[in-house]
Amino acid sequence: MRHGCESAASSAMSSKNLGNATVALLSPLPSIFFYLTFLNCHSDDGSLSYLWAWCHHHPLLLANILFFLNVDLHFWLVGLLQSSHWMIDLYWMVIPILLLHYFATHPLAEFDKWRSRLVVSLTWAWSLRLTHCYFRREKWQWGAREDWRFTDMRRHYGHNWWWISFFAIYLSQQVFLMAICMPLYAIHRNVKGVNIWDAVAASVCSAGLTIAYFADTQMHRFVRRNEELQTEGKGRVAILEQGLWRYSRHPNYAGEQLWWCGIAIFGWNVEYDWWFVGPMANGVCLGIVTLLVEQRMLKEEFRAEAYRNYQKTTSLWLPCFRLPKHKET
Repeated sequence: MRHGCESAASSAMSSKNLGNATVALLSPLPSIFFYLTFLNCHSDDGSLSYLWAWCHHHPLLLANILFFLNVDLHFWLVGLLQSSHWMIDLYWMVIPILLLHYFATHPLAEFDKWRSRLVVSLTWAWSLRLTHCYFRREKWQWGAREDWRFTDMRRHYGHNWWWISFFAIYLSQQVFLMAICMPLYAIHRNVKGVNIWDAVAASVCSAGLTIAYFADTQMHRFVRRNEELQTEGKGRVAILEQGLWRYSRHPNYAGEQLWWCGIAIFGWNVEYDWWFVGPMANGVCLGIVTLLVEQRMLKEEFRAEAYRNYQKTTSLWLPCFRLPKHKET
């Protein structure tokens, strides 16, 4: 009987996983189909209809409209139907890729091909790293759970959450994502040749990717080991204080911020006036997340005291040597 229940539960989980994977893969298709239609919209005489002419002359507005309709509205409705806003978490690492190729293939695009190829390669590496981290954390399941911060807000706002979630999760993330991706647009609107600053930008991006990868991997191993200890009935380790986590409380966020600083240097190099907005927006986003994470750590009884000591001795973001612990008198 127990075996039958476990088999039924496993079957239901597999069905849910397949369903969520199908929803996630199909969700961006309306925007992709619309854009491909636009790219092939020229008539035999080369003329454009009003709609396609507008799309041709307003690439940024079009990108924002597609984002609003296909992500903000569509993902929000899916989240309401499923009672879980898990999909935006997955697409945080996919949307910059979609925007990058949109900027590079738009009819008004003009750019140095070597810089573009470099940025495309780096951005794909960034996306694959985050995607791998996401699925590894979720035990290779699609939509097994929504972000714990959204779950906390759901409990806090109660019956008003259904409409607040549209602004708190989707519209706000459109502002952040479009802001941090603007250097990708600037890179594909300037034909300036590659120079030493592109090498600097690529180095900064690579350093950020490396730091974030190792930090996430170390945390993944720590979490899995704690799960094993709990299964064995042994006490869990309260704080990860090894590897990069010995020198920073959030080295993964430090790496992520460094990555976007590298992208901003690419934008600055092509004389994009608002190159600094991306790192500022990402810094604000990560700052909010950092505050929420630290508050959560201090609410967990078994690690609260250890985490308070960790805060006193370890840098918030930037890795640096640990401070000595103060002895209480």
